[in-house]
Amino acid sequence: MFKRVAAALLLATAMPVMAQSPAPAPASTAPATPPKLIVAISVDQFSADLFSEYRQYYVGGLKRLTEGAVFPRGYQSHAATETCPGHSTILTGSRPSRTGIIANNWIDLGTARADKTVYCAEDESQPGSSSDRYVASPIHLKVPTLGGRMKLANPATRVVSIAGKDRAAIMMGGPTADQVWWLGGPQGYVSYKGIATPPLVAKVNGAMAQRLAQTNPGFELPQQCVSKDFAVRAGDRSVGTGRFARDAGDYNAFRISPEQDAMTLAFAAAAIENMDLGKQAQTDIISIGLSATDYIGHSYGTEGTESCIQVARLDQELGAFFDRLDKDGIDYAVVLTADHGGHDLPERHRMNAMPMESRVDIALTPKALNATIAQQVGMPGRTLIWADGAAGDLYFDRGLSAAERAKVEAATLRLLRAHPQVQAVFTKAEIAATPSPTGRPENWSLIQEARASFYPERSGDLLVLLKPNIMSIPERAVMGAVATHGSPWDMDRRVPILFWRKGMRHFEQPLGVETVDILPSLAALIGLPVPKTEIDGRCLDLIAGDGDSCAAH
Repeated sequence: MFKRVAAALLLATAMPVMAQSPAPAPASTAPATPPKLIVAISVDQFSADLFSEYRQYYVGGLKRLTEGAVFPRGYQSHAATETCPGHSTILTGSRPSRTGIIANNWIDLGTARADKTVYCAEDESQPGSSSDRYVASPIHLKVPTLGGRMKLANPATRVVSIAGKDRAAIMMGGPTADQVWWLGGPQGYVSYKGIATPPLVAKVNGAMAQRLAQTNPGFELPQQCVSKDFAVRAGDRSVGTGRFARDAGDYNAFRISPEQDAMTLAFAAAAIENMDLGKQAQTDIISIGLSATDYIGHSYGTEGTESCIQVARLDQELGAFFDRLDKDGIDYAVVLTADHGGHDLPERHRMNAMPMESRVDIALTPKALNATIAQQVGMPGRTLIWADGAAGDLYFDRGLSAAERAKVEAATLRLLRAHPQVQAVFTKAEIAATPSPTGRPENWSLIQEARASFYPERSGDLLVLLKPNIMSIPERAVMGAVATHGSPWDMDRRVPILFWRKGMRHFEQPLGVETVDILPSLAALIGLPVPKTEIDGRCLDLIAGDGDSCAAH
């Protein structure tokens, strides 16, 4: 448990964080001994495009990470590029086809409860749990995390996971983590049902309450953001010119702003200090899920002032976080990546030379699609099709006879495959018959990407993939969210993968690698054997030039 309160917590979360000290110049070689602390950071919706767009402006933590081993073309290689599947790959070395985390939500028509939608990080067997008011749990994750493997090899290892979202903290921490905390609302950070709040978390939540009680006048617009400062209309909303000004007590505005990540990083730094992580004989691990980039991307898109400010603030806050670890003298290794990428709203794309961008036809949404098919097959008013959105997994009612099911499937395939916005529709049998993909992820076919997301007990009867220029939020649904992700296309699949340790020699590898390669690469650094048959990833050699960090593994 956490054992003391960090005196610097309120100072660390004070606003604003300005210029950071320059990143230390890298030496020629990193230490040959294992690092004492692994810091695994996921920046939700931090696409490779977003990383590259602002790279020349980094001066803080992101600048430091670009001086390590840089893989700018990392891949969340599967088709279901959502938060839960993506986080399930980062520290397991396994694709969703092995982790079992095929989506944020899937349909289980065999569950006893009336709500057939299952949230990826819930225990639906718990009384009162529903997909939107759930009992959080790691039970759906089918494989161990790096922290779990480390703890199995050495029970003294401390495993901590802190994030803005529960599914990020849970999927990176795994079921055996010592501490798992996520932002649960205005009350602050929470954990699993029945977990008592230790003094440090109470202190963190008190600091957040004080921060929330103050107004935020907004952030200054960095020079690199000035050209993006114009309004874009999406539905009834205008986006593109925000500065994150916030009234006192406005939690939702706090959550969808750089303030959230600053709080999570301050919590993580305090946890490292208070648990003495990285200061014992063994190697410890902390995973940190930074969620603000995703909330901002959904709420404002990825190409306005809002996203531009967020990346600049993220760079600064990461710089402050790393500086704090440096002052504590911890020998730590960092990996930073993302759970998926993202796509800007079509209305701004159309203003910026992409007139073909559009939103999905309302006829492809589950309710409308079901009504059309039910009418076509002579079963009007009956629920034949279940789905969580206009793209992704689609499930047929289990009460259909074999003949009825064949009729419904044929009608659905005919309609979807003829629709101008649909790129491909695969049946469950087609995906199951496809071998698990091998080779570089940029060369995979769509059905290979689908196979990487396929878990037979949870995947749908059909998988619907939209064309690359179609936003899966229809016109009528543009309210809270103006943009999203989840497609099999590179804007959603490509993410940066950055490794850094003091003394590491810089190199950049532009060819494609996968996020599932992170676990074996980190395991090799600490001398932890991981059977290759148990994971999908491969070890990445993090030594530039001669030498091979993977040699013994």
